[in-house]
Amino acid sequence: MESENQTGTIEFLLLGLSEDPELQPVLFGLFLPIYLVTLLGNLLIILAVHSDPHLHTPMYFFLCNLSFTDISFISTTVPKMLINIQRQSKTISYTGCLTQVCFVLVFAGVENFLLAAMAYDRYVAICHPLRYSVIMNPHLCVLLILLSLSISILDALLHSLMVLRLSFCTDLEIPHFFCELDQVLKLSCSATLTNNILFYLASSILSGFPLLGIIYSYIKIVSSILRMSSAGGRHKAFSTCGSHLSVVSLFYGTGFGVYISSAVTDSSTNTAAASLMYTVLPPMLNPFIYSLRNSDMKEALRNLIIKLLFW
Repeated sequence: MESENQTGTIEFLLLGLSEDPELQPVLFGLFLPIYLVTLLGNLLIILAVHSDPHLHTPMYFFLCNLSFTDISFISTTVPKMLINIQRQSKTISYTGCLTQVCFVLVFAGVENFLLAAMAYDRYVAICHPLRYSVIMNPHLCVLLILLSLSISILDALLHSLMVLRLSFCTDLEIPHFFCELDQVLKLSCSATLTNNILFYLASSILSGFPLLGIIYSYIKIVSSILRMSSAGGRHKAFSTCGSHLSVVSLFYGTGFGVYISSAVTDSSTNTAAASLMYTVLPPMLNPFIYSLRNSDMKEALRNLIIKLLFW
């Protein structure tokens, strides 16, 4: 296989979810509404929180940031897929591919940390209600967001710089609808052992620690709830955690689904479909989960829509 050193002129081929030309209009007709619904749903969540003073609390502050992250996450991958389908092209430039790798890592990392921060918020609210406003002060909330973003950006830049040192061969087909780091590494003609070790080590740490924090928070939450004497108090406490637990299950469930799928199958189509689950489904479903399970959010959305219709 011939080696290619002119990385600036390299173009990767995104094979997408199907190579069948007849399915391309179907995929475009499916993913364009999904993308628009995701944008609209998350944007409504952000506007509803900002427009309702009752929702100016740490929990909804983190929710706004989660919605913004979901918009950014899906906007990193789906628009390029839609453009390629529309133009009947599969190409993405080397720079575009590396940029996509970087932003996917950033927003996936931020989502990990945000879910952990939201779990901590629920832990403080239920286990230390009298000290909630003192502990979850605005400075801490902003610090947690900045820390999440900083760590995720540093991780993404490290992986991107490690990819820059690699050379690539002439066969540059990626069996995905976006540039996923592990798939890009498989196309390199260079030795990628260091890259792979770094990738799996960083993924384990940056996913594992937030997940352990979430599990620990909910162990303490459940323990505290079970000690409550009032059935009404227990129900209210569980209901405040329901939406977050659903979002956590969706995000980590689809993430583990991708890992298991790639481990047990060599089918590129199955791997691409599995990746679709964690890049598209959580951003699309998160607004519905929070709006359907949260009475305060439903009321805020109702008021916002009325204002928008009669403005």
